Amino acid sequence: MTPPLRGRTPPARKLHSSNIALPKYSWRHRSITPALFYFTNHHEANAHLARLPHGPIGFDLEWRPNIRKGQPENRVALVQLATADTVILVHVHLMTQFPSQLAELLSSSSWIKAGVSIKYDCMKLYRDYGVSVQNCVELSLLARTVDNVRWKGKYTNPLGLARLIETYEQATLLKGRIQRSNWEQRLTVLQQEYAANDAHAGYAVYSRLLSMAQAIDPMPLPTYYSFSVVSGLLRDSSGLYPWQAHNPHYDPGPPPPPKPKNVDKDNQESNPDAVTSPQPIS
Repeated sequence: MTPPLRGRTPPARKLHSSNIALPKYSWRHRSITPALFYFTNHHEANAHLARLPHGPIGFDLEWRPNIRKGQPENRVALVQLATADTVILVHVHLMTQFPSQLAELLSSSSWIKAGVSIKYDCMKLYRDYGVSVQNCVELSLLARTVDNVRWKGKYTNPLGLARLIETYEQATLLKGRIQRSNWEQRLTVLQQEYAANDAHAGYAVYSRLLSMAQAIDPMPLPTYYSFSVVSGLLRDSSGLYPWQAHNPHYDPGPPPPPKPKNVDKDNQESNPDAVTSPQPIS
């Protein structure tokens, strides 16, 4: 595809009709040399992560869901990282300690961590393990920033990763029952593939949206969509100053129409267009 001209916002892609079958998203089909590394030992994870080059990574977390409502959340069990051709699954629940190289990577601004609802993941990671995460990119905010023609509504309204993959990669990101499986036990092959796809999808969407951002003149400021979570607090990408999601150039579009008032609940619910006539006084 021809890259968009700099100084112009690239045209928004058309959303696919729901009756058109899209191919399943697979991280293995996105590279000629795909590689997956699954670590259950912190020493091995440290050795591998020490060699990971600086740059953007897709980032996600998994933990065992609760069966009963009202119970506190279980601790993070799995940390997923993805680059263009590599997925790294760090099963921290099975480790005797949190890998120091993973903590260093997450707390460093040298790696961009991209994901959906990443703020909540980072806050949970700090609550569970005391690890800060710097230089995070919320893909919902980035999509609204660079593709405002398509996305309307409140700036902070979330956009699901599956929806973003369908829009920008023309593929279906499968979820299903495996999403609610036990992430504390040693991972099955299906769990590894699911976790790998989620992290790599974040990397793919970030790469696509970044190219759109680079085609806009002037390029949108990273502070519109990137931040850090330091000691459980929202900070800017430097980790020094408070941050909140805000883009002064974002157009939310017209407000939604007001909800109709219930004039006669018994009559209006069955016929919302009915007009109530005055009744004679007996």
